[in-house]
Amino acid sequence: MMSRVPVLLSSSSVFPEPTAAAFQLAAALGYDGVEVMVWTDVVSQDAGALRGLSSHYGVPVLSVHAPCLLVTQRVWSPDPWQRLRKAAELAETLGAPTVVVHPPFTWQRDYARGFAEGLARVEERFSGLRFAVENMYPVRMAGRQFVPYVPGWDPTDTGYPSYTLDLSHCAASHSDPLAMADRMGAGLAHVHLGDGTGEGRDEHLVPGRGTQPCGELLSSLAGRGFTGAVAVEVATRGAKSRAVREADLRTSLEFAREHLTAPSPADV
Repeated sequence: MMSRVPVLLSSSSVFPEPTAAAFQLAAALGYDGVEVMVWTDVVSQDAGALRGLSSHYGVPVLSVHAPCLLVTQRVWSPDPWQRLRKAAELAETLGAPTVVVHPPFTWQRDYARGFAEGLARVEERFSGLRFAVENMYPVRMAGRQFVPYVPGWDPTDTGYPSYTLDLSHCAASHSDPLAMADRMGAGLAHVHLGDGTGEGRDEHLVPGRGTQPCGELLSSLAGRGFTGAVAVEVATRGAKSRAVREADLRTSLEFAREHLTAPSPADV
C-alpha cells in the first residue's frame, strides 16, 4: 500500500551499480518511484532509456536531480544553465514534478551572480515543475573550513520558492533539520533521506544509523502540509554484495514508511 507521501529510491543509492539497477531494485523492494541522479551514466541522461526502464519495471520517475556535482560539470554542457534546462526537459518528458538543484559553486561566477533571477526565468518557462534548491554544507579539510557555494550552503538565507531538505547535509553542516524545515516553510518540496553523525562530512547513512532526527522530521511532514516526495539517498558503495545493498535499501524504505505514517509529537 502506497503511503500518502511517496518514497523514492535515488539512483545515487545504488552506486556503483548503474542507473538501470535503481529501477530494478525499486520495483523489487516496493518503492513508489525513482529519483534519477543525472550523472556520467548515459542512461541517466536519456529520456527514452529512462522511459523504457520505468515502463518495464512499473516504477515512475518522480524527481530528477540536475547534474550539479563536481563529476557532472560537463554532462550535456559546460554551461550550468543549459544543464538545468536539460534536466527540466527530462523531468517534463518523464512526468516528474520536481527538479533538485544545488546552489552555485563559488567558481561559477556568472551563474552565481544571476542565480536567483535565472532560476525564476527557468521556473516560468517550466511552470509545471518545482525547482527545489538543496541545503548543502561547509567543507572541512586539514582543520580548516570553507564554503564552496555562493552565496552560502543554506539556501534559506537567500530564499527560494522551493527547497530540498537533505538530512545528511544537515549533519555535515551541524544544523538542526527540524529548524531548517521550519525556515523552509511551505517551500519544502522534497526530502533527501539519509543519516549522519555530525562529524563534519557528508555520510548518507541508512536512516537510524546516525544521530539525525530522521524519524521526527518524517513524522512532522503531514503537519507541515508537505505535498512532495521523500527520496532515499544513502551511500551503499561500501556494501560487500548486492544482498547487503538490497538489505540497506529495504531497511531505509521500511524506516521511511514507518515514520511517515506515525503521528507527529505535536499531534499526540
